[in-house]
Amino acid sequence: MKLYFTAALFFCVLTAFSQQSAAPELHRSGSRSPEPAGLELWYRQPASEWVEALPVGNGRLGAMVFGGVNTERIQINEESLWAGNRFNDNNPNALEVLDTVRKLLFADKNAEASAIAQENMVAVREEGSDSIARSFRSYQSLMDLHIDFGRENGSRPQHYKRSLDLVKGIAVTSYELDGVIFTEEVFASAPDDVLMIRLTASEPGKLNATFRFTRWDDDRKDSLKDCRVTTRGTNGLLLRGQVVDEAGERGPGGAHMKFAGLLRVMNKDGELLAGEGELVLRGASEAMLYITGATNYDFENLSLDPEKDPVAACDKDLDRLVRKKYVAIKAAHVSDHTGFMNRVSFHLGAESKENEGSGTVKADIPTDLRLENVKKGAEDQHLTELYFQYGRYLLLGSSRAPGLLPSNLQGIWNPHLNAPWQSDFHTNINLQMNYWPAEVGNLSETTAPLFAFMDKLRLPGRATAREMYGADGWVMHHCTDAFGKTGLQNSVWWGTFPMATGWMCLHFWDHYLYGKDESFLREKAYPIMKEHAAFLEDYLVEGPKGMLVTAPAYSPENRFIHPITGKEEYLTYAPTMDNQIIREFLQSCIKAANVLKEDKGLVQKWKGILARIPETKTGSDGRILEWIKEYKEAEPGHRHMSHVFGLHPGTQISPETPELFEGVRKTLEFRLKNGGGHTGWSRAWMINIYARLLDGEAAHFHLQKLFEKSTLSNLFDTHPPFQIDGNFGGTAGIAEMLLQSHLGKVELLPALPKAWQEGSVSGLRARGGLTVSINWEQSRLTGAKVRADQSGDYIVASGGREVTLRLKKGEEIALDEKLERK
Repeated sequence: MKLYFTAALFFCVLTAFSQQSAAPELHRSGSRSPEPAGLELWYRQPASEWVEALPVGNGRLGAMVFGGVNTERIQINEESLWAGNRFNDNNPNALEVLDTVRKLLFADKNAEASAIAQENMVAVREEGSDSIARSFRSYQSLMDLHIDFGRENGSRPQHYKRSLDLVKGIAVTSYELDGVIFTEEVFASAPDDVLMIRLTASEPGKLNATFRFTRWDDDRKDSLKDCRVTTRGTNGLLLRGQVVDEAGERGPGGAHMKFAGLLRVMNKDGELLAGEGELVLRGASEAMLYITGATNYDFENLSLDPEKDPVAACDKDLDRLVRKKYVAIKAAHVSDHTGFMNRVSFHLGAESKENEGSGTVKADIPTDLRLENVKKGAEDQHLTELYFQYGRYLLLGSSRAPGLLPSNLQGIWNPHLNAPWQSDFHTNINLQMNYWPAEVGNLSETTAPLFAFMDKLRLPGRATAREMYGADGWVMHHCTDAFGKTGLQNSVWWGTFPMATGWMCLHFWDHYLYGKDESFLREKAYPIMKEHAAFLEDYLVEGPKGMLVTAPAYSPENRFIHPITGKEEYLTYAPTMDNQIIREFLQSCIKAANVLKEDKGLVQKWKGILARIPETKTGSDGRILEWIKEYKEAEPGHRHMSHVFGLHPGTQISPETPELFEGVRKTLEFRLKNGGGHTGWSRAWMINIYARLLDGEAAHFHLQKLFEKSTLSNLFDTHPPFQIDGNFGGTAGIAEMLLQSHLGKVELLPALPKAWQEGSVSGLRARGGLTVSINWEQSRLTGAKVRADQSGDYIVASGGREVTLRLKKGEEIALDEKLERK
């Protein structure tokens, strides 16, 4: 296939980015100020870079809207567009050296064990690959749509507003230029599986636009030549291509992914002409843009389908949709999206609070300026509400039908061809954190892609269990891609984490706890849990003192000082996090088997294993020990708090285990004193941990630090760079401050900070199948409502009081401040 890049496309890229970066200040003093909205991000200027743009998504298609005036850029993603391919990445030497590596670790010869493991256990690369990191490559951007409005660079519109309505799921850009009001609406419809754009001018004949596609790489600041753009009929624009290998070649026989993106323009009036790789609209007042994308990815087999034609798939989608009116597509989208978002409302008593030296933050100033005020020390309670709902919005946009894949490190929004950390599915906390708000935030449907993907990983995971460890069952390690790699990625210092599998399986169990759907437990959750338990039965080995231990292993992604050699080491056996995950996982397996009244023999075996797993302990200074021995830490302020897993997201550490409970607090204090919490997701985890410590003031402090240190102007989380898990962890942390249900009772307002003296939240979900609403004033509960999905007894507690409620399925009751029925 011949590649070409037209002069017109090259000119478009240059002008689009030069004009975007040179965008003038568009809001002039004395002009009409945009009206504030409720759950809305809004700005007075276009985005000058990708991390300022606004996201829309439907789980499969995602877009970032820049809101340009002279030229507009809309960067588009399709969830399945990945470089690489499926192949067996298990190292064939792993099983042969496994016993040797274990014996060396037990003998405190960590460096020797690491050298052998690095050479013989790390995943192999695809034949011909130059990758030095992992056996897989990156999730990729699909394309950019550039809209050139034919205006001069000096255009200075009035009343400019760029906004994102979280409830409706629509990004809107509007402004007035020479007396004409121009508006752009963008949304990604889940019901119709299409990206829609509507351009309007308030006067006839004033809308002019040239539409072009490029495949722009934000890293190289260049347009790629792995695709070509052609017109399709009189109103279509097609980008088609094939991912190239690391040497820039396509590979023989369609060895790399094929992709396509298609635009159809339906203009109400004016003239639409097809040029060389572009569409030109002249003299119109309204135009509707229908956009879709496709690849030849085969989710059923986590591979490529050589027979699938992405262009034909795009044509089929848009042939159907262009016959449907824009207003009908929009109405269906708004109804669907609003239905999800309106399940939960969250209001703090005042929109803002004046802090000394910081001024008053109000909801009627732009989001970026409000965030800047918070970074200077202000308390903005409405921004907290907005941030909470934004996390729910992003999860809904990156993990739902029509999408098939779970939310990755960037959700679904990625402008790169080689993204940071490949924008992969990272399972040593990041993928898990993405789904922390799913259940409590009343978006349980968003877990479906995660569960479907995990189920698909069982097949390659069985090969990994067998070939690397000589074990039954299935296993994965610390990260994977769309093709389901389950080998030990990257290096032993990063990837030796088979316990990621048990952690991922716990999401199945938690989904059951929230919904009490026994058919889900029987058909989906328990089978995948039971199969991983079979791996543990074979993988665990007798270590020193007769304990059953994981080996080789590490504490993500930390290192310690070897007490004999004085050198930094990663590889060890039985780190605390492994033991806590195993305990949490096998206890959940036992509970699941008891619910289903199955596998009594296995239950006894699992109980026997649990009796031999090392206990969580504190060290000489009262902190939780991170490793099996009290090693000195090489990085005392490390970003991972792995050894407090037992408190959060686990359930083993609580006020009922006072020594460990206090040990967690001392552990966090030590981490923070030495610079911990410096990444977005790490700070978000701090919020959740302090909420579990019932310390509302500390949780609130770290929420403010999340805003201050790790939040971009479009409210995206930054690691740095952008990484979406901090958004999801922050949302989950706010919920954890308001409602906890992990210890067998529903605790209302367990970690309420003084700054939130009054407020309300409704629609949160609690384990056991409850939907909960809470009201409070002067930092005290004033009332609550609970609705039961299933008949049963429920314990509800708050402020030292608790009550047992016997509820029927579907019954809702109101409680007063004393937890007595109203």
